Amino acid sequence: MAEMGMGKGVTAGKLASNVQKKLTRAQEKVMQKLGKADETRDVAFEEGVINFNKQYTEGSKLQKDLRAYLTAVQTMHESSKNLQECLSDMYEPEWYGKDDVDSIVEDTDVLWTDFHQKLVDNALISMDTYLGQFPDIKSRIAKRDRKLVDYDSARHNHSSTNKGKKGKDGGSKITKPASLLERATPVWAQGILSAHNIAQSNLSRNQAEDELERAQKVFEEINEDLQEELPSLWNSRVGFYVSTFQSMAGFEEKFHKEMGKLDQNLYDILVKLEKQDMSGELPRGADPANHTLSPGGPPPIPKSPSKLKPAMPPRPESTPCRDMKPENIINLFDAAAAPNISVTSPTQFDSPAGSNLLDMDLSTLAAPSHGGTAVSSASQAVSWDTWEADTLTAPAAPTPAAAAPEETPAVAAAATNGDSEAIEMPPGFVFKVTTMHDYAANDSDELEMKAGDIVLVVAFDNPEEQDEGWLMGMKQEDWIQNKQSALKGVFPENFTSRL
Repeated sequence: MAEMGMGKGVTAGKLASNVQKKLTRAQEKVMQKLGKADETRDVAFEEGVINFNKQYTEGSKLQKDLRAYLTAVQTMHESSKNLQECLSDMYEPEWYGKDDVDSIVEDTDVLWTDFHQKLVDNALISMDTYLGQFPDIKSRIAKRDRKLVDYDSARHNHSSTNKGKKGKDGGSKITKPASLLERATPVWAQGILSAHNIAQSNLSRNQAEDELERAQKVFEEINEDLQEELPSLWNSRVGFYVSTFQSMAGFEEKFHKEMGKLDQNLYDILVKLEKQDMSGELPRGADPANHTLSPGGPPPIPKSPSKLKPAMPPRPESTPCRDMKPENIINLFDAAAAPNISVTSPTQFDSPAGSNLLDMDLSTLAAPSHGGTAVSSASQAVSWDTWEADTLTAPAAPTPAAAAPEETPAVAAAATNGDSEAIEMPPGFVFKVTTMHDYAANDSDELEMKAGDIVLVVAFDNPEEQDEGWLMGMKQEDWIQNKQSALKGVFPENFTSRL
């Protein structure tokens, strides 16, 4: 056992000495707690230890939270990188700003990496260095407490030794013989034995003094160092906190500023892409053939009316009239304006080839449908020049074929069934459309349609509520069956075709 202890650098004597010290310290602490021995106290140092423990606890928590923050930054970096790469992959090459989007994605990744690395170098490493000094000081404080107990023990031992060996007159007390050997000692040898006891007492007193001086020296050395270090360490916390959080605030401010620029650039690119998409313009480098709608697929749905600003509907354009034939010019005038000329071109009436306009019975001619009266046979003579001038300045009017109302499927069906009257149109009726694709209503004010439905388009009650690309109407079948109770709603115009 001794050899094994020697091999490890610990002798049996050293081990026994350490055990004896522990026992002595434990005995001294018990005596102090029981109040049988006084304890050396240093109030200023104890306050310094309290501040040290508080500072160590706060620093450890700050280090833990800082590591968690850096982990969150790294996680946010990975999430942002994945999201940006997803955008880059979905962004088609022919869309506006494809190269700029790829550059923004790359710059964003570099910015995140640089931000994280600066936080590690200037905040986390400084934090680790700051907290690295606490464990050593903490161990020295514990050592100082042990040396203080040794000092108190040596002081009490020295005091008890000097007190037990002194008489009332200050001289040395001669201990009475206690053992049988001392009692059996001859009288002439009693003096020698007493002198020996006195010498042993002096030796113990000298040893107690040496032990006290040695314990006091060790304690004072470590105590003086800590008396200087603890206040200095406590005061250094302010500067460290300021430096750490100033660095972090500066890095974050720069990071968010640069990130804001990249986000603004990306936002501007997407705004331009949205404008191109809404206006129907082709993206750069696109083939027009690739942007035509397939016959079987539904067209894109315009934006919901609730998300668009109200737009005034365009004014209806006048329908161009058909070309007038010479034989229909007579319909523009009544009997009083009939020219006294011959017309050799064929007319819509069955007349001999050699007949002229004066030979015709004008009473059989009907006036234009707008007047609703027949042409009078009593006409006032006018000159050819007047008739020619009036013809050139007269507004174009529809021919009998053009003036005839357009026959809708509903009217045709009514005529086929023997019903001579057309269906009554709803108030504000404009025109009819047929549905080309199914449309599912997304809001309560929208009209759901199936391919093939006939829809009666009506005017908006407030024209300012009409949005671009949207119409108001009701299904023709629903109107025929329910009249005023028919469901009316808005629908995308590009899902229908005008009849």
